[in-house]
Amino acid sequence: MKIVVLVKHVPDAQFDRHLTGPGNTTDRDESILSELDEYALEAALQLSEARGGAKGGNEVIALSMGPAGAVNAVKKSLQIGASSGAHLSDDALAGSDAAATSLALAAAIRYLGADSPVDLVLTGMASTDGETSLVPAQLAERLGLPQVTFASSLDVDGDRITARRDGDAHADTVEATLPALVSVTDQINEPRYPNFKGIIAAKKKKITALTLADIGVDAAQVGAAGSLTAVETAEARPPRTAGTIITDEGDAGIKLVDFLAAQKLL
Repeated sequence: MKIVVLVKHVPDAQFDRHLTGPGNTTDRDESILSELDEYALEAALQLSEARGGAKGGNEVIALSMGPAGAVNAVKKSLQIGASSGAHLSDDALAGSDAAATSLALAAAIRYLGADSPVDLVLTGMASTDGETSLVPAQLAERLGLPQVTFASSLDVDGDRITARRDGDAHADTVEATLPALVSVTDQINEPRYPNFKGIIAAKKKKITALTLADIGVDAAQVGAAGSLTAVETAEARPPRTAGTIITDEGDAGIKLVDFLAAQKLL
């Protein structure tokens, strides 16, 4: 089985996030592998291992799109256990929205499947920076694949996949045939951490560097020029104001109710 997992290099949630440049794009100076993509990677590794891993002819490819630093998301994926990696990077990609991103990623996946078809594309349920959850569905449409989104469990039997989608009051069981695209939630598994052996082994694994020319995409189709949306203006979030302190002098309950009523919370 050949599985492509999308991994994104996103700003570390421990730090404040900022927009930068004339296109109001995300500042990615302090970035890490998106933790939501680790669940997709773990799902891919479990599927591969259940079928004999590399010895059984299985392959897990970590694919990332972004500037030079985004290759670190691929390297982390290799340390965790991916077989190989691919990094799509081109100056023209800067400022791509979800639509332009899915177009480029679809072309990259076709490129990776040129020698042997890709059986399964796995993604996280969203990226922790944009949080739109748009790319998986758009990508499935561009690739002509059946899509199963927000899967909290995933099983593969032959050429058929079975996934569970959990709702607020019920769960749906969804089936599809391979090849397919599946986005998984953070309830599907418990991602593993890279160990010393994995870190050493990752140094010998191949990372394919790709450009737009390699995957046959014109620069006008991506970036700001190829995007359907744009951030026109952005302002820094205003600093938090001091809260209201209610001193209990026997009427704290009344003061609290009055405060909530003034905020239209009652």
